[in-house]
Amino acid sequence: MALDWTRAAARANEIAAGWQREAGPGGAVVLFDRDGVREAFAGGFASIDHALPFTPQTPNRFASISKHVLAIALLRAGVPLDAPLGRWLDELPAPLAEVELGRALDMTGGLPDMMEAFWQQGVPFTATLSADEIFALACRFPSPSARPGTEMAYSNTGWRLGQRILERVTGRPYGEIVAELSGELGLAFRLPYDASDILPGLATGYWRDGAAWRRGHYGFHFSASGGIAGSAADLAGWASALLCGRGPLAGMLDRLTAPRRFADDSESVYRLGLVCSRLGETEVVGHGGSLTGYRNHVLMAPAHGVGVVVLSNREEEALWPAMTVLAALLGQDLPAPAEVPAGLFVTEEGPFWAELTADSISFMGGYERLVTDGAGGLRSLPAYLDIRLRQEGAERLSGHIGGVQRSLRRVPADTELDARLVGRWRDPHFGTEIAIRADGTALMPWSSGGTVSRLTPLPNGRALADLLHGPWRSRPCLWLDGDDLRVAGHRARILQMKRVG
Repeated sequence: MALDWTRAAARANEIAAGWQREAGPGGAVVLFDRDGVREAFAGGFASIDHALPFTPQTPNRFASISKHVLAIALLRAGVPLDAPLGRWLDELPAPLAEVELGRALDMTGGLPDMMEAFWQQGVPFTATLSADEIFALACRFPSPSARPGTEMAYSNTGWRLGQRILERVTGRPYGEIVAELSGELGLAFRLPYDASDILPGLATGYWRDGAAWRRGHYGFHFSASGGIAGSAADLAGWASALLCGRGPLAGMLDRLTAPRRFADDSESVYRLGLVCSRLGETEVVGHGGSLTGYRNHVLMAPAHGVGVVVLSNREEEALWPAMTVLAALLGQDLPAPAEVPAGLFVTEEGPFWAELTADSISFMGGYERLVTDGAGGLRSLPAYLDIRLRQEGAERLSGHIGGVQRSLRRVPADTELDARLVGRWRDPHFGTEIAIRADGTALMPWSSGGTVSRLTPLPNGRALADLLHGPWRSRPCLWLDGDDLRVAGHRARILQMKRVG
């Protein structure tokens, strides 16, 4: 296949030029091959406040692109991925201690995500929490969200625990290991531990509130799950070294992308911090990243030894721009947008729901773009979650979501709130309380006073709450499980409440 660098560069430049014309936050688009950076474009501001331009050398937060770096460090340290977490972390409760490290990293371990677990208890992502405070909550989890090996559900918790394990095994702070690994390649990755750490030149993150841009803020301790910062040029240099196995990354791409399997031996697209997918007939590997005010993606075609990095300090999708540049380089057609039956769908039982729009799906709050699969069905372009569905008329969808067979039907427009939900509920393990009212609202945990959410009724004793904080939205499902009220999102499903009074 002939690579069209001219066409790809034109598309990358078009993206950067759009940021430049807007005169708001921006980003960089960098094309690379096995030898290093080939083309680099940038536009917009790294700081709107000070009118500082965003360049390919501007440090930015990688967010979840950081994950595979920890996997490399664990593999280099010889940490066995088939050993249970409790081998190193005896503070963990038994259900979590028994989860294999590899499953904690490939998202099949059922580990509740720390941020969503905190959010469901009324602690916002802007709260300043240390690594030890976050770990203390993990040590109180009563159970996994799902039986390990049965489902791929995105969670940062396994990566937080993996960092703690590496630091105990090596006796070194992970930040030192990150700086040393990247330094061997002449690159400058850094791992700040919280938002107050000074990183010279770091781009400010922004999100759009209506017509205005606002600064993003994230209070939790930065970890291996998404804390590394560096420039787009440095990230492209790292990915180039990964493609060719240069220096400390020798043989690592094959190890990172080796098949990971569910308990039934079926294969997951999510591997060790990288997602395996395809663009036309070309196998591609990549990962996205999102922190408040930052959206990024790295996407590689290993067979051709090429890839693209999109880093931005603006809360907008980065996978599709990255895919359009890579498609131009490879001469591949972009997948056709899906024609989906827009609306809200739900399984017959349990907390599993999905909302479809013109070209995307939100499954329990996990967003993915949908395209046609070429065989009459729909599939995601998995930034994180693999989804494969078929329409059964306009009222039903069925297929696999995160490796699990699901059948979803449209929620009838006249669905009313189930009266059995009304009342005051309390989780005896955490002390978290929810009050569901007959008027279709709920007093949800939030700081000390709570917050009122309008509920969307679902059939069979279920309802969706709706909480917005900054640019992020949480829609936990409240559902009757026997006499208990359960609270469930895609990333955390452990609150189990008893009726009070």
